[in-house]
Parts: sequence; C-alpha cells; structure tokens
Amino acid sequence: MSDIYVKGWVRGIDEKQETDVHYRSLDGEGNFNWRFVFPLDYIPAEQCLVVKKKEHFWNLDETEKKLPPVVTFQVWDNDKFNPDDFLGALEMNLESMPQPVRASEKCSLDQLPNFQRAGGSDVKMVSLFEQKRLKGFWPVYDEVGGVRQLTGKVEMEMELVSSAEATERPVGRARDEPNQHPKLDPPNRPDTSFLWFTSPWKTCKFIVWRRFRWYFIGAIILILIIIFLILFFYAIPGTAVKKMFGA
Repeated sequence: MSDIYVKGWVRGIDEKQETDVHYRSLDGEGNFNWRFVFPLDYIPAEQCLVVKKKEHFWNLDETEKKLPPVVTFQVWDNDKFNPDDFLGALEMNLESMPQPVRASEKCSLDQLPNFQRAGGSDVKMVSLFEQKRLKGFWPVYDEVGGVRQLTGKVEMEMELVSSAEATERPVGRARDEPNQHPKLDPPNRPDTSFLWFTSPWKTCKFIVWRRFRWYFIGAIILILIIIFLILFFYAIPGTAVKKMFGA
C-alpha cells in the first residue's frame, strides 16, 4: 500500500513540480490527471536549452548556460512521519527519447537505450521537437548496484508548443484555470484513497474495520455470550442454582 505522487523538472531549472498524492493505493496504481508546464528557451541549431539564472543570491547578473533538453520524472511514496520513499525515475532527452508504447503490458526496460532484446533491433528513439506530441507508456526504474530494475510504468502525454501557440492556447498547471487543451477532470480514484486523519469515518470504514473486522465480530459474539450467561443465571430460581452446583 503506497501514497503515490510524481515529481517533474527540467535539468538546469531549479523549480520542481509535483502532483497531489494518491493516498492508500492498494495495488500500486496512482491516478492523477495532472498537467506539468515547463517553459523552455530552446535553440534548434544547437539542440540545447538556454538557462539563465543567478549563481548566487548576491549576484546582480544572471549566468547563461546551454544544457541538453533533459526532463526527469520521479515517483515517490509519501510518508508523513519519515522521509519519503523513492520508487523509481524516468529521465529523457527530448531530442532523443524512447518511443512510448500504447499498452501497459508492452511497457518494459527494453524501450530504453542499452536494454535491447537479444538479437533484436536497436531501441527506437524519437524527438519531441519533431513529433510535437507523444502519448503512451514509459518504464520507471531504479538502479541497484548499477543494474536497472523496473519499478513501475507511467502513462502520459507530452506536447511541445511554440510561445505563440502557448499565448493563443494558455493552460494552467495541475487542473488550475485555464483548464483546457485538454480539460482535465479530477482523477477517478477508489474510495480508499484519502488521508486517514482528515476523515475519521472513512478511516474506521476502510482501515480499522477492514483490518480488524474479525476481531470486532469475535469480541461482539463473546460479549453476547457473557451477557446471555449472566441473564440466564440471574433469571433461574436460587434452588435450581444450588442443585446445579451441588449446594
């Protein structure tokens, strides 16, 4: 059971964006319907981003850097009382990124460079700057001892628009207004997805009752038996009690 959320950012840009938390995912699936918006200053001839920022807060002028257009997504397990647990990541260069697949069951590490099938062809790479829009599944992985391990799959749609198109068709982050192109509805999450201390009734129904219901049922039956015995011995005549116990 995990409380899943996703982080996303562009290399060289300090600002990181996060989804809300899909609480109490029982099967490891998180639903978000969340929009990340990353403004980019891109030079096509050099295939790089121009990032301007101050190296230190006391600097008056910004330093200009040219960096590859790399975007990173990370999946985390939210923890209120301990550091969040890292579940996996996906890092892609938008100039040469893995081709997504349409079906979840076909999503695997074979989509990534250096993870070709034995005897198969090279991994197909595509450019978002040429395709403009990509949609499908990509693998999320963690590295243990230098070896990648598949830890999840992410389904998303990526779209690249010019500054003129962004002005003509503005969109908000997450599901904020203007929520359009496309309109994002709240995610369809199960009733068990909630923060436990904000809803006492749901906590009792979906957490306490589901986990301890047989203990409650057994305790109720035991209490009823004890009450029945007390009433039984209280109701029968005193002489019958004496005969029963040989008094």
